[in-house]
Amino acid sequence: MHLFKSIMNIKSTTKILIGVLFLFHSYSFLYSQKIRSGISTIFVDNLKVEKKIIPDTIPPVIKIISPEIVRDKKISSSSPEITIIGKITDSESGINQIFINSVKFELSEGGLFAQDIPLERGDNKIKIIAIDNEDNYSEQSIIVEHIIESKIITSQLRIEGKYYALLVGVDEYEDPNLLDLDNPVNDAENLYNVLVSDYYFDKENVVVIKNAKRTDITNALDSLSEKITKDDNLLIFYAGHGYWDKEANIGYWLPSDARISRKGEWFRNSTLCDYLKEINSKHTLLIADACFGGAIFKTRSVSMEAPKAIQMLYDLQSRKAMTSGTLTEVPDRSTFVKYLVERLKTNEEKYIASEQLFSSFRIAVINNSDVIPQYGEIRNVGDEGGDFIFIKKD
Repeated sequence: MHLFKSIMNIKSTTKILIGVLFLFHSYSFLYSQKIRSGISTIFVDNLKVEKKIIPDTIPPVIKIISPEIVRDKKISSSSPEITIIGKITDSESGINQIFINSVKFELSEGGLFAQDIPLERGDNKIKIIAIDNEDNYSEQSIIVEHIIESKIITSQLRIEGKYYALLVGVDEYEDPNLLDLDNPVNDAENLYNVLVSDYYFDKENVVVIKNAKRTDITNALDSLSEKITKDDNLLIFYAGHGYWDKEANIGYWLPSDARISRKGEWFRNSTLCDYLKEINSKHTLLIADACFGGAIFKTRSVSMEAPKAIQMLYDLQSRKAMTSGTLTEVPDRSTFVKYLVERLKTNEEKYIASEQLFSSFRIAVINNSDVIPQYGEIRNVGDEGGDFIFIKKD
């Protein structure tokens, strides 16, 4: 009898526990539901509290970064495709989906997107739709006119000058407040190897400076200004810490002997621009895997179309730059340099302009990092519309 009563008590207790758990689950389920609008009622210490829920009615913001868009004007392109780069933001509920010409597309970190769009002759409408998590949506359309132009093919480029290169990589810093890096010197060496093995850069004309001090950089530039002629070509590469002063609109490289508290020991972009004026080369190309954006560029986000004539680009003087983006310091493993060297290695064209080279790996960098590489003319140093031409060895 006592055993029977004990069993019944256990059953009754179990039923009560199941009932309590069911009610708790139902309550949790009820209040885990998303309330988009209206009044949400909750209880705190047996006191009824009502909270008004304000719905998100603000649509996402679509910003086209490249190509540059002028209001009420369509874009013209002679290239068979165009690259659309943009950023989508939503401060309230976050982005749910993005469609480019009805095709679903994934955003990279930071809300960036980049997509190559094939073009047909005439007007091409490109529609971008962004939808947030509350089903608000924005739509933006671009009209691109594809103009078919005859291309001038140059079978043999007329070259009279030499190809020089100054490659600087800084891993080690004397100031303990500046973090040492592992890869910039290796990046400079990798670029050296592909230039001297695959392109017309003689070893004696390529200088690699590892862990360069400020005087090492200025001495090397002084030497180049004395030997380079108006028929020669110069490539300058820097990888290491950089700094961008937004208020002063000044970029800096930080050589190995730079102290974080002494800007006078840093290498200013204005100092480099002075050297670019002094070095009387045919073409100069700056490649910087550090913060060097802003004031150095005369134009950015250029058209990226294939050149009409390599010879024409070579004949006109140029001062161009490509940078990894606007970072306060270079990532230790650079996606920018990785794809730069990879494209130089895999390139099968006899002649490739720096603009073409940049266009060939820009999307890969955007899709595999959180930066947007920049390319354009360097302001006030003598650019006449030409381009630096890489010539591949036979």
